[in-house]
Amino acid sequence: MSLGRGTRPVRIANCSGFFGDRLSAAAEMVSPGAGSPPIDVLTGDWLAELTMLILHHQQQRNPDMGYAHTFLTQMEQVLGTCLDQGIKVVTNAGGLNPAGCAARLHTIARRLGLDVRISYLEGDNLLPRMAELGHQMRHLDSGASLTAIPITANAYLGGWGIAAALNRGADVVICPRVTDASLVVGPAAWWWGWDLTDWGPLAGAVAAGHVIECGTQATGGNYSFYHEIPDRSRPLGFPIAEIRHDGSSIMTKHADTGGIVNVGTVTAQLLYEIDGPRYLNPDVVSHFDTIRLSQLGADRVEIHPVIGSPPPRTTKVCVNIDGGFRNQATFMMVGAGQADKAAWATQALFQRLGGVEQFDEVAIRLVEAPSDAAQQEAATGRLHITVKSSDERLVGRSFRSAVTELALANYPGFFVGSPPSDARPFGIFWPALIANELVYPLVVHHDGSTEPVDRYHPSAGDDRTPVDRTPVDRPVELPVVAAGPLIGETLGTYFGARSGDKGGNANLGVWSADDAGYAWLEQNLSVDAVRRLLGDVGQLDIRRYLLPSLRAINLVIIGYLGEGVASTTAFDAQAKGLGEFFRSRAWSLGDRPVD
Repeated sequence: MSLGRGTRPVRIANCSGFFGDRLSAAAEMVSPGAGSPPIDVLTGDWLAELTMLILHHQQQRNPDMGYAHTFLTQMEQVLGTCLDQGIKVVTNAGGLNPAGCAARLHTIARRLGLDVRISYLEGDNLLPRMAELGHQMRHLDSGASLTAIPITANAYLGGWGIAAALNRGADVVICPRVTDASLVVGPAAWWWGWDLTDWGPLAGAVAAGHVIECGTQATGGNYSFYHEIPDRSRPLGFPIAEIRHDGSSIMTKHADTGGIVNVGTVTAQLLYEIDGPRYLNPDVVSHFDTIRLSQLGADRVEIHPVIGSPPPRTTKVCVNIDGGFRNQATFMMVGAGQADKAAWATQALFQRLGGVEQFDEVAIRLVEAPSDAAQQEAATGRLHITVKSSDERLVGRSFRSAVTELALANYPGFFVGSPPSDARPFGIFWPALIANELVYPLVVHHDGSTEPVDRYHPSAGDDRTPVDRTPVDRPVELPVVAAGPLIGETLGTYFGARSGDKGGNANLGVWSADDAGYAWLEQNLSVDAVRRLLGDVGQLDIRRYLLPSLRAINLVIIGYLGEGVASTTAFDAQAKGLGEFFRSRAWSLGDRPVD
């Protein structure tokens, strides 16, 4: 047990925001330079909806795999140091095979001569029970029932299994599909000895976990005002959450690492990939519209106590369905007549393939360029053609051959930017909800024994659960005069933005640094204004949520990414650039709301 456990804030660090993040991050976090206190817990987030599909294909090739192998690379670098310093390691790198990941880590530890206690969790995998549960799952957005056969189905688990493993003395806890924030909630609950009904502290830990889960996005990565970063030649440091007994926390990073932690970087990450103000987790509902931030000093931002309420009565399930095969070609159209050239290429291509109707889905997108540009590249438009089918040969060899055959037999200046490759399998993400009581009990495996964990509390609530929404330290709010862009000014001159994917939806969080800017956003950034500013959203449903305590508005664009990252034909497959596109838009008279 750490000498500081339960007497001082727990320092929880992150060393991975996705499968493929910086390998040296774990070593950087456990061996800080002078001026940085040691950490207590090292976490890493490897999983996303797309990652579960990647791990499935990995496991199809090798049944012993199905986990994030880069986690093991990091553990070879730091496991001895973690044991020497009493640093706990908590990760979701177990993916589809936490038992296999744990076994492999045991092998590595033995080779290094280390005596390590490793726990792993199970209970998220619902695939073996789909015959029983499939008809009881409902799509998260549409409410539709599941009709296809899934290839993965994993419930999003909470933090209590992690807390149980740490209470059993685990040095390393390997998780399957837990929520990203649970990697912080579990250790914080263990450190402070929280109860299942400590809604406020749990909600604060969820907020802290959401901030650090994506690694350097909390320290200046993907940040609208990146010019605030003191020295961009240095790699960005990874974030640390110092969590107090009441769930309030301080976001920071190790001294002498790159990047910056300020109210803006923390606000941006709080807005990343969320829906409404009620941020649902298996252990608590964290009310993001009660979050307040304060800058305490250089690279130290306080998240004040957060309001929490009982968790929902349903559990989210990540279902992936086999979508078939896909391929894409990009034709380059130089100079004048780009639309006419694109029409000829499209007609000739599908004539060779027997018609568009041969495919399950065809997406055709022409991005024209000014033909009078000074450089050839700037005067070159792009025709993107994407095809999907259950027939691998049709979208593979046949499509590739048809594109190649056009090379000397079509429009002038013909060349391709990205030639078609072999057919690639893709999956369809189908986010679902299922009643809590239908999910298997969570099981902790530790030193050859197993322990079931009751991860659901009988007081689980719903939208009607009453919530005291007035923190005792909320300041008096005074009316302010709205101030924002004038006609012709770009939105990014005044506002920051962070965007990302939520399954088949995209989220766009927009925030102001002051009350006057937020008042402008609230009054002017209507759904209709957003629809005009973002021309490619068409008539998609846009949901608008106010977060006044963060001076922010979150916009969720339903269906922007089709059936999810793995299957979308959108230009920006994860909507990462949508926020910067929004900031580049000039405000016009037509965008002003009608009185």
